[in-house]
Amino acid sequence: MFIVYILGFVLALGLALGLTPLVKRFAIKVGAVDVPNARKVHTRIMPRLGGLGIFLAFVIALLAVMPFLPFDLSERDGNFIKAFLTAGTIIVLTGALDDRFDLNAKLKFLIQTGAACVVVFGFGIKVEFVNIPFMDAYSSLENWIAIPLTIFWIVGVTNAVNLIDGLDGLAAGVSGIAIGTILVMALINGNFLVALLCLLLLGGIVGFLFFNFHPAKIFMGDTGSLFLGFSLAMLSLLGFKQIAVLSFITPLIIIGVPLSDTFFAIVRRKLQKKPIFAPDKGHLHHCLRELGFSHRQTVLIIYGIAAFFGVLAVIQSASAMFEASWVTFVVICIMMFFMQIGAEVIGLVGQTKRPVLQLLARLRPKPEDQAKP
Repeated sequence: MFIVYILGFVLALGLALGLTPLVKRFAIKVGAVDVPNARKVHTRIMPRLGGLGIFLAFVIALLAVMPFLPFDLSERDGNFIKAFLTAGTIIVLTGALDDRFDLNAKLKFLIQTGAACVVVFGFGIKVEFVNIPFMDAYSSLENWIAIPLTIFWIVGVTNAVNLIDGLDGLAAGVSGIAIGTILVMALINGNFLVALLCLLLLGGIVGFLFFNFHPAKIFMGDTGSLFLGFSLAMLSLLGFKQIAVLSFITPLIIIGVPLSDTFFAIVRRKLQKKPIFAPDKGHLHHCLRELGFSHRQTVLIIYGIAAFFGVLAVIQSASAMFEASWVTFVVICIMMFFMQIGAEVIGLVGQTKRPVLQLLARLRPKPEDQAKP
């Protein structure tokens, strides 16, 4: 049975290896290039559109293995795949146009919302029920909650990955780790459709990383970062619908790196009275570079953080299977603590916004107090 999965992964990897150089030439020909500026770390003009290679590798590999699936697709699964491909194509085309013409942020947001509406209204894919954290209970959602929640989830996660795409191999690697985490949980729980989609995406990502890891020969651009974010949102959404795979809190942990970076970016820009969509150099990778880490070291550190979130997600998901809700509570506490401390240490919100570290400093005994008998 697993031979189809392995062949699908190898096919997607091989296609990405073969297609990415062609996409690179195409990007240069049509002028889809990234020009260095004060915000960016690269110093020469780089071709974008690299995500097109990942997308094409995924789609071709999926179509190739579909006739040989070792399991039967339900009507819901079929609708999910159609929604994935249809809305995913809209997302990729939006990213490609942005890589070439630098679309307005509001226009991109509207198109992404439209793609999410295609998923919900065109194919009936939405969050129907959620696991209630810390309780052995599930709650059904009415449409007036389910529909906006689904649209918000898809658009939010899609953009979260886009915001961390600032270093060679960063967004692709972090997305790959998150997808790998979903893959592990899908295999544990016997969700073979999710496992297949994850393997095909991983094949495309690994093949692309041969050209994208530092020093990069091509950037994935918005074409890739938006598609990978959309893919994470959709795979997590399928998990929402099949409770055995993911509980309510698990998808949030899986995308912990892009989600936390996005959250701190919003807080930082609000405190600085800047527009939410205004670019800056306060993201996680920028802060790590300012601390003196090299390009490659920064990427590997963030990979490690993403893997840490992935392990927490697997632990939390396993605890849900055994109804050990206290583990979920501990996992969330650990995650929140390290997120806050890490953000303050590296200055994600600002160099002066360090409430927890300042509190700990006040609680620490003073030298003169320690010297008293």
